Formats: sequence, C-alpha cells, structure tokens
Amino acid sequence: MGSPSGFEFAVRGDDVVIRHRGVTATVLRGARAQEFLAQAASGDAQLLMARATGNYRRGNERTARRHPRNQN
Repeated sequence: MGSPSGFEFAVRGDDVVIRHRGVTATVLRGARAQEFLAQAASGDAQLLMARATGNYRRGNERTARRHPRNQN
C-alpha cells in the first residue's frame, strides 16, 4: 500500500480545513485542530490528514467485504 497523497490543509482562524484533491474533506475545530497542527509540524502531514478524514484504509478490506465468506 502506498503512502497517502493529494491532501492539503489551510488554517482559517481557529479551524483547520483539510482538502483532498481540491475538495473539502473535513474541518477540524478546537483542541482537535490544535493537536493536528502540532503533530503536522513534526510528522508526516499527508498521513495525519488521511487519518483525520478517514481516507487511510485503502488496502484489501474492499475485496474482503465482497468475498462470499463475509456475506451474511
């Protein structure tokens, strides 16, 4: 699985707006926004944004969901 890409963020007042490929994915507010900014300064911002938006699970779970063993 490759590393996440295509994310960008902008700080607007106390909020952090995260976009994925130009489309707003989520807005972080308050303590969560401050925590994100602190972690982004010292870590992989792309991975943090993917996790914040829920867009980081792109492995085999889509294939596994369709497998006959996992059907109800």
